[in-house]
Amino acid sequence: MNAHDPFHATPADLHLEALGDELHAALRSATPIDPLTRRHPELGIEQAYRIQQRLIQRRLADGERLVGKKIGVTSRAVMDLLGVHQPDFGMLTDTMIVHQGDSIDMATLIQPKAEGEIAFLLKRDLTGPGVSVADVLAATECVMPCFEIVDSRIRDWKIRIADTVADNASCGVFVLGSQAVSPLAIDLHTCGMVLEKNGEVVVTGAGAAALGSPLNAVAWLANTLGRLGMGLKAGEVILSGALGAMVPAQRGDHFRVAIGGLGECSVRFA
Repeated sequence: MNAHDPFHATPADLHLEALGDELHAALRSATPIDPLTRRHPELGIEQAYRIQQRLIQRRLADGERLVGKKIGVTSRAVMDLLGVHQPDFGMLTDTMIVHQGDSIDMATLIQPKAEGEIAFLLKRDLTGPGVSVADVLAATECVMPCFEIVDSRIRDWKIRIADTVADNASCGVFVLGSQAVSPLAIDLHTCGMVLEKNGEVVVTGAGAAALGSPLNAVAWLANTLGRLGMGLKAGEVILSGALGAMVPAQRGDHFRVAIGGLGECSVRFA
């Protein structure tokens, strides 16, 4: 997109920028919009990423800064639901960070759902293509349990793949657990997850739910971004995909996730 050269922007560029601006306004006002794909059925994934790029440009212009990246649509069930055969990705900014044990203000979100995941903190850059699981292990400082609170700016979660990609992979905020361990100290493929809502177990899962292993998911992301001329950077947080179903959140709810060998993470909705 010719974002830095408005004099040479094509009508198609301006159309995609306008959709990115619409999503930015929805985010800021916490007001949902109608599905992009219903209004523009021709939207493909490549165009959706260009809309996402515009949305992130607007957020950075507001003073936010990038702190990491997230992988979405890592489970077979969600791929089937959206009719796709690969994951997607979005960007994480500093305003999305919620500290362990803090409360999330429901007024800042539209229709949040909680997902239990494993987060990676990188100590080295990872730039694809050609990144392997061994490369991911070598580049990871530590892993920790986390919540991704997904939130769609698309009304009633009526999303297709292009809608969620354009909407920064439906990212809302994220919460990192306070315990961090070496990725070499845990079997990320078989580790079990238990997610509780208000003291009741509502979802169980395992590391294998994220593309067979969260390591595969991070390698996929590094290689996919590499083809687009981007990489994963040292110091970034990478959310590697849900280990089970997402759970709707309402005001007053308290969530806790525990992952075998990794510890736990909790968050409350105020």
